Amino acid sequence: MRAVVQRVTGSKVTVDGNVVGEIQKGLNVLLGIGQDDTDKDIEYVADKIVNLRIFEDSNNKMNLSLLDVKGELLVVSQFTLYGDCRKGKRPSFDKAARPEAAEAIYNKFLDYLKKYDIKVQTGKFQAMMMVEIQNDGPVTLLIDSKKEF
Repeated sequence: MRAVVQRVTGSKVTVDGNVVGEIQKGLNVLLGIGQDDTDKDIEYVADKIVNLRIFEDSNNKMNLSLLDVKGELLVVSQFTLYGDCRKGKRPSFDKAARPEAAEAIYNKFLDYLKKYDIKVQTGKFQAMMMVEIQNDGPVTLLIDSKKEF
């Protein structure tokens, strides 16, 4: 499982001109599901995201987590995070989970986040989405449950 995590002052997802998910201060998460992802990957990535100390404290030091600042999450499925661009000019998505399996894991990921009692918004799985991200900092981090980067 891979995630691009961006600290935001706001973010929203629009599908067919309708806002389907929107948050204020928090984290925008672009989430890619791999073929061999399991519950362990879900737990690792979700726990890492909500506990990352990337919000500034009173001394302007990144020392607070999403939980500390009572921030919000916008989680958007993005299979292209598994695009392998090492050969040729067209990315290969061989390591991305098939849509049916990916959607089930994505939903389990969202269910797992409920234990944190935070506001979680989403995009629409497999839809063409417009994602507006007001990156704060900018702060952008990459997480990979297999620790490949």
